[in-house]
Amino acid sequence: MSVIKKIFNWSGVLLLVVLIAFCYVKFYFVFGEGVKAGELNQIMYKGWVWKTYEGRLIQSGFKGAKTGGSIQSNEFEFSVVDKHIADSLMRCSGKVVELHYKEYRGALPWRGMQKYVVDDIISIQDTNPTVNTLPIIPSDEI
Repeated sequence: MSVIKKIFNWSGVLLLVVLIAFCYVKFYFVFGEGVKAGELNQIMYKGWVWKTYEGRLIQSGFKGAKTGGSIQSNEFEFSVVDKHIADSLMRCSGKVVELHYKEYRGALPWRGMQKYVVDDIISIQDTNPTVNTLPIIPSDEI
């Protein structure tokens, strides 16, 4: 009887270790990281129990020659954990931003609804810089 008890105990310990390893890889291991650039479409603070910052970046580009070479846009949906970064992004709607992100294999409710978590703002550029293309000539010189 004690052999069967030892087998069950070791099986339980092994199952617990496998479960902890799975949860770590799924939710805490950084699978990838990189930089995405595009026009910031929206950033909002939402959630039922855990309120998180969720955003969307619009990346424009061209489709390949096989699909006709037309213009396309891709959406990059992300979460933001740091309140300071989220507040900075809230003032950048409609601007071109470069964001550094980390990719996880799964989302946690208190970290956000997305697998991609933005952790830094690399650059912010205005989409329509005010540039005068024609010189302004005073009316008394005409």
